Amino acid sequence: MSGQGSAGNVIAALCSFIIPGLGQLLQGRLLMAIIQFVLAAVLWFFFLGWIIHLWSILDAALFKPRG
Repeated sequence: MSGQGSAGNVIAALCSFIIPGLGQLLQGRLLMAIIQFVLAAVLWFFFLGWIIHLWSILDAALFKPRG
């Protein structure tokens, strides 16, 4: 994936919209995907999961690979 604004990031953001962390997994960031998925699952229990869900979408959309 090229970087911010690329088609890959748009697809990743759409995936994270469906399931938090799925976009990060698509980008190859396993640890961040697990963190966001688990946090969203735990916080949805307290009706605060939408915060992590939005963070996951924005993180996938704005991701810039290093190098």
